Amino acid sequence: MAILNFEEKVDYLKKQLENIEDNYADSFKNDIFFFIYNFETSNPRLFFIKNISSKVEIDNWINKLTSRIVLKFDEEYETINDFIYDYIANG
Repeated sequence: MAILNFEEKVDYLKKQLENIEDNYADSFKNDIFFFIYNFETSNPRLFFIKNISSKVEIDNWINKLTSRIVLKFDEEYETINDFIYDYIANG
């Protein structure tokens, strides 16, 4: 398993968020993509990825977040951006 540099991780994350399959959980990849919005390495919303070291870990991060959105997101009480931010900030 190759360790990626920061730019490679950002690029892989962007590509994975753009790769949407035909299922409900993947539909939230667009929300994550638009939350991050700017995939330049200077974007502070991407700093969480420094703690991730591989493509598998990035895939797991995306899968875990989209699963949490499906199971726990309640649009009556919070916005999708607040939910995504909380996950990034607090895990």
